[in-house]
Amino acid sequence: MKIIFTIVLLLSISWATAQNSPVTNISKALLPRAQHKNVAGKDTVIESDTSKENKEPRYYYLSVNTDVFVNTKGGAARRFSPAFEIGRTYGIFDIGLASGRINSLSSGSDTVRYIEFRPTINIFSAGRFAEGLCLGGGYLFGAKQGMMTEICNSINFNISTTVAVAVTQGYYFFDGTNSSRSTQYMGFAFTYNFLRPHSVNKQRKKATLIKE
Repeated sequence: MKIIFTIVLLLSISWATAQNSPVTNISKALLPRAQHKNVAGKDTVIESDTSKENKEPRYYYLSVNTDVFVNTKGGAARRFSPAFEIGRTYGIFDIGLASGRINSLSSGSDTVRYIEFRPTINIFSAGRFAEGLCLGGGYLFGAKQGMMTEICNSINFNISTTVAVAVTQGYYFFDGTNSSRSTQYMGFAFTYNFLRPHSVNKQRKKATLIKE
């Protein structure tokens, strides 16, 4: 019994000494903090990467454009160029598909209807105002100068989270096999944003309008 008691006593003293040693105390102090730091650092990076994207509203929109050519001879019917555009907004970037007419009259054997891919980026915004820049490319059906490109800029005003108006100015360039031409236009655009009431995207859109 004395031998067993002596062995148990020695083991208890050794365990207590190991627990109170400086190496053990330092390991206990540093290890949890190091693990927490690594996890926290990883979580911070993930949150930083995702929060910026999540703050950008994403929604579909419909725009109606009423352009008037300013360097074209003829009356109102030859100058007026109506169009509509449907697309999707990704924060400050819009991807749209437009279709319209370059005038309200037919021009000989050429048609006046076109379809165009129109990406647009907001290069400046302050409250309800924003300035946009678009670079478009499309095709004029059945025309001798069928290749169509566009560069334009706009000054936009958001009346609400769902309705916006804009003053637009830009140039169309038409290219064909044997000829090419360009024309300038000015006009107005009316946009409706398809945002569901009380949705997260509508809250994000509202936040961009009131952001200082």
